[in-house]
Amino acid sequence: MAMNQENENGIIILAIDGNLDAEGTQAMEEKVLALLESGETRLLFDFSGLDYINSSGLRVLVLAYQRLKKVSGIVAICGVKDYIQEVFEVSGYDKIFPLYTARADALNGM
Repeated sequence: MAMNQENENGIIILAIDGNLDAEGTQAMEEKVLALLESGETRLLFDFSGLDYINSSGLRVLVLAYQRLKKVSGIVAICGVKDYIQEVFEVSGYDKIFPLYTARADALNGM
């Protein structure tokens, strides 16, 4: 898994490439927690390069959502491939997280 961080108009974008499995999830969780502790309140996960996500990856997203909800923050996701979107739909997470096709749409919607 590779992770790239950008900041666009106060929105932190984490672009995740590869597989978000047990090994990659730990690095992502550490990054997300550090961002939240530094006071960031708007996170966008760009999954256009993501090939796989397991339950531990979903758990990190829920962790970010729960913490940001308390401070009126937002977590959004863009670039989800069809087969990964099915995971969000089956789990009901598509009702929790705003899902956008393109990064530009997500940035405008946040």
